[in-house]
Amino acid sequence: MAKKKSKFMCQSCGYESPKWMGRCPGCGEWNKMVEEVEIVKPQRKGAFTHTLDSSGTRVKAAPITSIQTDQESRMLTDLKELNRALGGGIVNGSLVLIGGDPGIGKSTLLLQVSAQMAQKQKKVLYVSGEESVKQTKLRADRLGTVSDHLYVFSETDMDFIEQAINEVEPNLVIIDSIQTVFQSEVTSAPGSVSQVRECTASLMRIAKTKGIAIFIVGHVTKEGNIAGPRLLEHMVDTVLYFEGERHHTYRIVRAVKNRFGSTNEMGIFEMKEHGLDEVENPSEIFLEERSQGAAGSTVVASMEGTRPVLVEIQALISPTSFGNPRRMATGVDHNRVPLLMAVLEKRVGLLLQNQDAYLKVAGGVKLDEPAIDLAIAVSIASSFRDKPTRQTDCIIGEVGLTGEVRRVSRIEQRVQEAAKLGFERVILPENNIGGWNPPKGIEIVGVSTVSEALKHALGG
Repeated sequence: MAKKKSKFMCQSCGYESPKWMGRCPGCGEWNKMVEEVEIVKPQRKGAFTHTLDSSGTRVKAAPITSIQTDQESRMLTDLKELNRALGGGIVNGSLVLIGGDPGIGKSTLLLQVSAQMAQKQKKVLYVSGEESVKQTKLRADRLGTVSDHLYVFSETDMDFIEQAINEVEPNLVIIDSIQTVFQSEVTSAPGSVSQVRECTASLMRIAKTKGIAIFIVGHVTKEGNIAGPRLLEHMVDTVLYFEGERHHTYRIVRAVKNRFGSTNEMGIFEMKEHGLDEVENPSEIFLEERSQGAAGSTVVASMEGTRPVLVEIQALISPTSFGNPRRMATGVDHNRVPLLMAVLEKRVGLLLQNQDAYLKVAGGVKLDEPAIDLAIAVSIASSFRDKPTRQTDCIIGEVGLTGEVRRVSRIEQRVQEAAKLGFERVILPENNIGGWNPPKGIEIVGVSTVSEALKHALGG
């Protein structure tokens, strides 16, 4: 007979314990241990489960030299920005996890993708565990995404979902969302660690054995991470984060894991009444509201994967009224601000120890590459001296602790993007000069130290 076994599992990290604890030893969270009943079925001695291929035959171990490989086949959507984030399109047999804040537009994006695939004569099964089929139809009518090849199914039981997949035989499956789906054999509630893990494992088996691309929607916690166990992100092939403010129109799709492409790619969309429209030139968006002649504002050419993006960095330096000056940053690592201020104070001679510093990347984009160091330093110095930089200057470079400006990668693409948007001068590391031809009509200024960069950018 099957035996019932009780255990306590952390709903944040999946840590298991035979008894209840107030604080999880795995992640340190309080009051996250929930009792779950596991039914242990006795397994017959000598009985094993085998991995089967799409034809139902047993898969055996084989020498790696005998395995035939082909370039993975991809399905291209009409949204080039999404194709870019996925590494070139949707890979057949892949399992993609997309997460984001409630109301950010995850279901809208996936319904648009479903309709585009259906219009290309691809069968799509949209499984909604949060909406009825009528609600999904109303949203599809509003977006204009109705097609005979788009099948809608409102179900949360994993057994019925798998049965529907076998009946429809789709090319693409959308699960919205994984927190609402449950396995009947698992006694815990939908959305728990056990349910999320088991349902994702079942979907992964379906995707790999049948060659079906599956998108699963994951809810996020208040910290912005995918809800459920961290194992969920390890199991899938690709993890996409849908970012942006709900009260603003621009959305960013960022890949943080991708087994079939780069993890540095980014797609930008604009939310409109009829759905999401892709933004082909994001640099114009990030610079369209730049103030004229304002101190503390600089423009940097940052790389997002293979795409150069021009972004405005703003700094505000003001005398502090506290014992410890405040250092705040939005869009960049907050630890980078005091580091660069220490370099300016020690190597340039700016007295910043009694100044509050506030730094922001305009447009809501997040930058994490070292090539933005020099632009941050120039913004801080510009605000402190109350001297604006030239509107037609673009500043690129990494700053070392000794005050030197170090070379950066893909300098040619960065300069070409700046020239395309009408910038007339680019201040960049001296070691990046040479080996490439700058565009016509743009001045290249090479600098080796932060002091030299400030002389060119601020005139002294």
